[in-house]
Amino acid sequence: MAFWLSNNELSFPHPMYAAPDGLLALGGDLRPERLLLAYWHGIFPWFEERGAVAWYSPDPRCVLLPDELKIHKSMRSTFNQRKFEYTLDTRFREVVRHCAEIWRKDQVGSWISEKFIEGYVRLHELGWAHSVEVWQSGELVGGLYGIAVGRVFCGESMFAFVPNASKAGFIALVQALRDAGFWLIDCQVKTAHLTSLGARTVRREQFLEVLAKNKFEPSV
Repeated sequence: MAFWLSNNELSFPHPMYAAPDGLLALGGDLRPERLLLAYWHGIFPWFEERGAVAWYSPDPRCVLLPDELKIHKSMRSTFNQRKFEYTLDTRFREVVRHCAEIWRKDQVGSWISEKFIEGYVRLHELGWAHSVEVWQSGELVGGLYGIAVGRVFCGESMFAFVPNASKAGFIALVQALRDAGFWLIDCQVKTAHLTSLGARTVRREQFLEVLAKNKFEPSV
């Protein structure tokens, strides 16, 4: 049974109380302070239930350690041939909106509502949320966005209008995060796409232990 959050109180129950599907709480708002509190404690908003934000902390958790990134032969060719160009934080709102609107197989609608878009744009304006843009011949063809807290990057969503664009953007991001000294990329929920890039699952307890140490690390 999910906990109900008040808009007036800035707190979350401990992630250990999450339901088997990861649902922890409902309600609250998407102001920057609440979003940051959630990410620092291994919680993220996902979907709205009748207008109420649903907060999750799944077990197991899908993560990627930067040194475990897998770049398959086809993607190495993509990079060697310089099929794409990459920028950081130049089209954040546009990237989030494309993530919200792009069609995805076996998915009806999107969890990225206008409320979500405005919440993450505000985080971006405050310097916490970031986007990677993938370009081809001057056109935006892919991208992804997420939140950087300490030495952990919490990935949120990605999109691609041409094959391999989002995958290339993700690889470029992981390489940059590795070089910057990040410990871990939080991928939230396991997918075949992420697994092919080297992501794996860990127990929520392990993930929270990393976050606990992360609180004492300077932001990168």
